[in-house]
Amino acid sequence: MNRRTLLGGLFAAASVPALSACASGITSLDSQGTTSGGGGSSKGGVIIGTANFTENQVLGYLYAAVLQGAGVKTTVRPNLGTREILIPALKGGDIDLLPEYQGALLHYLAPKATATEEGEMQNALAIALPAGLQVLPYGMAEDSDAFVVTRQTAKKYGLASLADLKKQNGRLVIGAAPEVKTRQVGVVGLKDVYGVEFKEFKSLDSSGPLVKGALKKGDVDVANLFTTDTDIQANDWVVLTDPENLVPGQHVVPLIADRKADSTVRKALAELGNVLTTEDLTELNRRVDKDKKDPKDVANAYAEQHRLAQRA
Repeated sequence: MNRRTLLGGLFAAASVPALSACASGITSLDSQGTTSGGGGSSKGGVIIGTANFTENQVLGYLYAAVLQGAGVKTTVRPNLGTREILIPALKGGDIDLLPEYQGALLHYLAPKATATEEGEMQNALAIALPAGLQVLPYGMAEDSDAFVVTRQTAKKYGLASLADLKKQNGRLVIGAAPEVKTRQVGVVGLKDVYGVEFKEFKSLDSSGPLVKGALKKGDVDVANLFTTDTDIQANDWVVLTDPENLVPGQHVVPLIADRKADSTVRKALAELGNVLTTEDLTELNRRVDKDKKDPKDVANAYAEQHRLAQRA
């Protein structure tokens, strides 16, 4: 996409240096279990980046709302792209903070990681993160990858789990965001863990209108969506079970540069994490995707409703 191409050149010089330990293992308002790089300050403001899908944009604006409520000046740069762009941008100083997901981030940084429990993943992230970055306490809300088929496809091929896909090797087409083709939680992992081979991979979008439209039309047989996507239930689509736990837990977790991780930022984001539930996040997604509301307006309304934006 054009946005990704433009930013790819801008951020290409950002490097990923040696690893360091700096993370948390619990959700807390007092930053227990976390370590800071030292000397961080949000006084100059915080630039928040987001990935290129609805939910991450909503989360970015939620981060902005609660930080502004705590007296921190914020700028949101939405829809920047994937981790391949965002992580170097964070490390290089183009952005300071972004909403992340525990398991997906861990598999991106350490593809062979085996941790699946929330606390274990938080500790594993502490080891895997590049120097200068840290994860803050993870929140209650969770959104995982899901591999979805229509009810008709499930009946036609006898599909209930990811393991069942192997019986149809070479026959089915999968649709997903381009990066899913090379990720462990994607085509690579499906082959390694379940022995699945697809007839074709179609590069579409991240749980967006392209991949969902292709699934509806039958242009793809399997789609990679997110569990908080309200279209799954609305269309009676079948989420294939994952008996081998290929897909890790995906609690929402703030990923931040040490340079901005002061106590004000930590407390505000942890408070949001203790309020925002998976059900809330699903509903916020619905308001944007179905009701066509602006992600910023939806986030600000939620923050005000839960008194998270009225502390300044």
